[in-house]
Amino acid sequence: MRKIALICGISGQDGALLTKLLLTKGYKVVGQTRKLQSSYPNLMKLGLMEKLDVLACDLMDKKAVKEMLLDVQPDEIYNLSGQSSVGLSFEKPLETFESHVLSVANVLEIIRSEKLSARFFNAGSGECYGSSDIAIEIGMPMQPVSPYAMAKAAALMLVERYREIYGIYACTGVLFNHESPLRSERFVTQKIISSAIKISQGQMEKLELGNLDVIRDWGWAEEYVEAMWLMLQQDKAEDFVISTGEPNSLEDFVNATFNALGLKWLDYVSSTERYMRGNEVHSNYGNPKAFKEKTGWAASLKMKGVIKKMLERQV
Repeated sequence: MRKIALICGISGQDGALLTKLLLTKGYKVVGQTRKLQSSYPNLMKLGLMEKLDVLACDLMDKKAVKEMLLDVQPDEIYNLSGQSSVGLSFEKPLETFESHVLSVANVLEIIRSEKLSARFFNAGSGECYGSSDIAIEIGMPMQPVSPYAMAKAAALMLVERYREIYGIYACTGVLFNHESPLRSERFVTQKIISSAIKISQGQMEKLELGNLDVIRDWGWAEEYVEAMWLMLQQDKAEDFVISTGEPNSLEDFVNATFNALGLKWLDYVSSTERYMRGNEVHSNYGNPKAFKEKTGWAASLKMKGVIKKMLERQV
């Protein structure tokens, strides 16, 4: 029988890429969005709009969530919703917290109270663990420093408790930075890629960024949505780190991008106070070993491969 997948937050990068993956696997895909829109750019870019159903539901409204789940009767639920910008979370802390925590609580509670058999995946974040000089693994102390990270940490713990107390198949993928051309320029990687291209074409002169010393773990989003799917195919629900395991500085990312275009980044890029964060997470990268041992999944594209892919699809 054809499986039904409900993707909450279907209009974002991950939602669109996961939709594409699940459709190739024969799923019926239903997408949740808070409000119906006249267009969904990411889904349209991938030519997916006519291949799925999109419905409106406020995940912070428990009654609406119940109606949606009972109507759709999904086999798998992927929660990719919520305010996704760390920087914006400082401006909208309450909205960020509610969008990640209350929404997860409502879905889990309806699964529990209605005794639904749906498997639940929650998109977590390496930001929960704050700055670390070693690769982050499940079980390490969480040290969130932003409203976004605090919300993600709370949601992770909710999933864990519902799994342990009520026996629900629920898990969190602790995702580290993963990119694609579907990213908006709110994300620094896309800002760097698009700016470097404009500079190479003479359409832009300078690029201003914040702290170039921060260390992150950059992977390819199309590979990460496959990891999400794999997590729900296991016999036992567990939380896993999804990452490349390769730490690089933002300066490394900038240098590799400009170098790929035959440019010296120091001639065009400056670090300015305007883009600095007061409590920036300095080093944040994951250890994907446990997930590889469990499923065989490993990121084939790391930072330089990700940059090459993004440039190829935008130049």
